[in-house]
Amino acid sequence: MIVKRTERGWAGHFCAADSCRFKRNTLLECGKTRIVISTVGDYHPAHKNGKVDIIGSDRYYETMAFNAMRSGVYWDADVGRGVSFNSDWCISEYNNKSDMEANDMHERVVKEISKRISNQKQKK
Repeated sequence: MIVKRTERGWAGHFCAADSCRFKRNTLLECGKTRIVISTVGDYHPAHKNGKVDIIGSDRYYETMAFNAMRSGVYWDADVGRGVSFNSDWCISEYNNKSDMEANDMHERVVKEISKRISNQKQKK
């Protein structure tokens, strides 16, 4: 079954995402299944005077996936209903290639979950 993919311009998780310079949010839809994959990083909180900081324990970027819930006209991440995956989900080093690595990490998770939900729908 075909998975519809929609790229969105806002972070899908992390309460301080407005201070992240890197944000990806992809909605995957297959039948009635809707999953949001969110990647955030390159976090520059105001209290650090413009310097980068970690967003969690020893990580500068992270990717998470969630079942989606209706929020007005949008399907957004239901952060209480996470979706597990096997791909790498965090980057622990910050360098001039970190954004590209985070983008690749996000794409691997999108690919993994897309394949899973497509296969699940075909088996039914």
